[in-house]
Amino acid sequence: MFTGIIEYVAKDFKIVGNTLEIKLPFSCNVGDSVAVNGICLTVKKVKGDIYYFDLGYETIEKTNIRKAKYLNIERALRAGDRLNGHFVLGHVDGVITFLERETMNSGMLYKFSMPKENYAIKRKGSISLNGISLTIANVSLDTFEVQVIPFTNENTNLKYLKTGDIVNYEIDVFARYRG
Repeated sequence: MFTGIIEYVAKDFKIVGNTLEIKLPFSCNVGDSVAVNGICLTVKKVKGDIYYFDLGYETIEKTNIRKAKYLNIERALRAGDRLNGHFVLGHVDGVITFLERETMNSGMLYKFSMPKENYAIKRKGSISLNGISLTIANVSLDTFEVQVIPFTNENTNLKYLKTGDIVNYEIDVFARYRG
């Protein structure tokens, strides 16, 4: 389980076959869970500061892992840790399209296409985008927006998004069972 508070944005990574190789600035152990763009992956091997993760069929087919240029990284929540975001399972529901961003006095407003689980997209509800815990600011029939504070914008891969890019999403676990 994760919180959606990103620890690191990886720029140094590659996919070889069905294995993701990432250079990380912190240590993890074989068997540890790590959220990579919101995808719960397991460390299978470590060589120095390079970490290796298997990519299953579902991960390759239903996420943005092969298209991403920057990866948000978060280590798993440990018992007793503070929960700063919201509960994020790392079970990506699918991808949506980034539409536009607008600069505001207090950060940025990001607009996305509506996911198929539109019942879970409610104003002031939670959503995970590329693993980032975010609050839904506005909802329309086929789009929704999240307001992003400057700290989150600067310390995640959101700032690199271009119109038309696809983003992993995970609906809020509590909304999933209310729908």
